Amino acid sequence: MDRFITITLDTRGVSCTARLLDEAAPRTAAAVWDALPLSAPVFHGKYARNEIYGLYPPFADRDPGKENTTITPIPGDVCWFTFSGDDLGNPAYGYETEQEHRAATGIIDLAIFYGRNNLLINGDQGWVPGNVFGEITEGLAEMAAACQDVWMGGARGETLTFARV
Repeated sequence: MDRFITITLDTRGVSCTARLLDEAAPRTAAAVWDALPLSAPVFHGKYARNEIYGLYPPFADRDPGKENTTITPIPGDVCWFTFSGDDLGNPAYGYETEQEHRAATGIIDLAIFYGRNNLLINGDQGWVPGNVFGEITEGLAEMAAACQDVWMGGARGETLTFARV
C-alpha cells in the first residue's frame, strides 16, 4: 500500500503531496515517515538550482546510508542528504547559524526539486548525491510557483513542513 506525505510552505499556504518510494528507498522512506511531522526554516538551493530544503537535526535511529541516489534530480523528486556540521559551516553558504552548524554532529537536509536542469555539485565538496525517497504526485505546479517566490521574494520567516497525509 502506498504511503503519502504533504510538503508545505507554511507562510505561503502552499502544499503538495508526495508518494514515498518504499520499494526504491525503503530505509530512507521509513526514517522520514517515522519522524513526521518535521518542520524547519526553508532555504532555496544556491548550487543545485531549482530546489528548496529544510535542515533538521538527525532524527533517525541510524542514517539510512545511500539508496536510490541521484546527482541529477528531476522535477518532483523528494531527497534526503546527510551532512556533518563542518560540511555546512562555510560562511560562503550564508546560513545565519554557521557556528551552530559547525557544532552539530549531523544535519539532515530534506529537499524538493521543482524544475529541470538540476545538478548536485558543490564547489567545496564535489558531487553531492541525494537519496530520492519520494515523488510529488499532486500540486507540483503550485509548489513550483511558490518555490520561485521563495527564490525571488525571500525565504526569511518561511518554514517547510513534511507531514503524513
